Amino acid sequence: MKSILFFATLLTLSLAGFRSTTPLIISGRVYDQQTGAAIAGVSVFVEGTETATQTDSLGKYSVSAEAGNFLIFSYVGYDTKRIKIGKQAPLDVQLNPSKVSLEETVTIGYRALAGKALAGHTAGIRIRGTADAAYIRRMPRPVDTESYKGITENRFFNPLEEPLSTFAIDVDAASYSNFRRFINNGQLPPTDAIRIEEMINYFQYELPGPTGSEPVAIHTELAIAPWNPKHQLLRIGLKAKSVPTEKLPPSNLVFLIDVSGSMMGSNRLPLAQVSMKMLVDQLRCRDQVAIVTYAGSADVALESTPGSQKTKIKDAIDALHAAGSTAGGAGLQLAYRIAQQHFIKGGNNRIILASDGDFNVGPSSDSDMEQLITRERKSGVSLSVLGFGMGNLKDSKMELLANQGHGNYAYIDNSTEARKAMVTEFGGTLFTVAKDVKVQVEFNPGKVQAYRLVGYENRLLEKEDFNNDEKLGGDMGVGHTVTALYEIVPAGVKSTYPGDVDPLKYQPVKARPSASNHREVATVKFRYKDPDGDKSRLQQVTVVDKPVALASATKDFRFASAVAELGMLLRDSDYKQQADYNQLIARARGAKGEDGEGYRAEFIRLAESAKLLAASHR
Repeated sequence: MKSILFFATLLTLSLAGFRSTTPLIISGRVYDQQTGAAIAGVSVFVEGTETATQTDSLGKYSVSAEAGNFLIFSYVGYDTKRIKIGKQAPLDVQLNPSKVSLEETVTIGYRALAGKALAGHTAGIRIRGTADAAYIRRMPRPVDTESYKGITENRFFNPLEEPLSTFAIDVDAASYSNFRRFINNGQLPPTDAIRIEEMINYFQYELPGPTGSEPVAIHTELAIAPWNPKHQLLRIGLKAKSVPTEKLPPSNLVFLIDVSGSMMGSNRLPLAQVSMKMLVDQLRCRDQVAIVTYAGSADVALESTPGSQKTKIKDAIDALHAAGSTAGGAGLQLAYRIAQQHFIKGGNNRIILASDGDFNVGPSSDSDMEQLITRERKSGVSLSVLGFGMGNLKDSKMELLANQGHGNYAYIDNSTEARKAMVTEFGGTLFTVAKDVKVQVEFNPGKVQAYRLVGYENRLLEKEDFNNDEKLGGDMGVGHTVTALYEIVPAGVKSTYPGDVDPLKYQPVKARPSASNHREVATVKFRYKDPDGDKSRLQQVTVVDKPVALASATKDFRFASAVAELGMLLRDSDYKQQADYNQLIARARGAKGEDGEGYRAEFIRLAESAKLLAASHR
């Protein structure tokens, strides 16, 4: 009898040891308690774990947790809410606007903390103002090692001396989603993290597509500048042709996935896996995918596999885990080799790199990477880059890889952004319709006293590069729109721009021509090549001196100008002049339009949060 009781007890204990709590998928929406409006970008994390997510543009979230866990909901300007998980689903949450005004809050980001406290320590912040007793405990964060390439802001030029402005187009949007990540974490982004052209080009604009055989159409619009009513703002818009998915060429893709230790954490490798599986769902039977991974070394995780075998591809993605050092150079070389082995003539041959850019084994410097990509791109294989993570993001390296690799660069901060890049903008992300696109604007000195290109500092070209087909431009994918803005000081306007210099001693001073007999402000030219071509083609349009009032400009013009104005304020631009948070927010709200995906509404909320954070830093 004792033996029976002993084995019965042992069996009971064994079964108890194997019993585990079944994870629950908790989902719902987060609302403002006062207005009932959905709140995008709310941080949702499972207390005591690394599991975390953010609400999307419609306020929706979904996270895996167990009954009895606590969910923490936090967002700038709202009281943090802690909720115990039962078995209820869905779980909708209402957040109360914080009683502590951000204008009265001193916010310390982890950049400042890194110099004042040991890495990993918890920091406390005392809040003064209406709630003196309030005390916020910050979660431990690692020392920040993110890197951004320095930007020297474009200045005003006198067209008598510099009549031509030349640049390569840029369809990257990484700077905007990275800005969103900082704001949602209660911080203003570093100055050099703000690339105004990428913020503007994050959004789609309603432009007529090309007619006939041309792959790209060009449009211009001239109106009064919102931050200086004496100046004008010229918008140049390019629109690539749309192509039905079934008519897109077959794809030969290589997923190059960083599985090093730096990719640990819910917003790194797990988010990269979610993103790649979204892309797999878009593949057709005639597409093919291989998977290359790298940590301490590079390996082939999946040989090239038809797009019809989605389960096999997803299983290979799910099997990945993060550990080890980062041999990014070796990974790139292997990915190019695999892509070349399965090259499809006339197809879309592309590597898609998912990484934080933190290479530390073998060739790893920016110059090493530039040499490698310059050599490998001659094979006809393009390179697109998806950035992940925070605290160690090597933005400068990621941008360089995409620019040199005939690809684009997106920063994925949540699953909503992954869906935008991999599903909503699938064609634009992967399929090029015009490559090496370059723009050159000639300004008429009879009409223009000075001009300044807003953004594109890292895409500037020499004037001779415009006609040189050996010089790289930017690539445009299916349905892509590209916007560039020039601020113009009209001739005869009293202004400090572009500035004065003493008269020259050895050559006569150039006289400004009369504007009375010429109605053109500028001529806009752009060159592009066909995806498989080597010789560029030219198009051009003229801009007539008929600026409209800002209120009469198109909604897209007003919205793009609001994004540019926010970018100048975030950069504390020397040329921000009368830029103002309130006016840009009001203008963006009035130009929101239909906004089916909610991206413009999200921008307005982010601008409002940036305004509060900026006030707290004064």
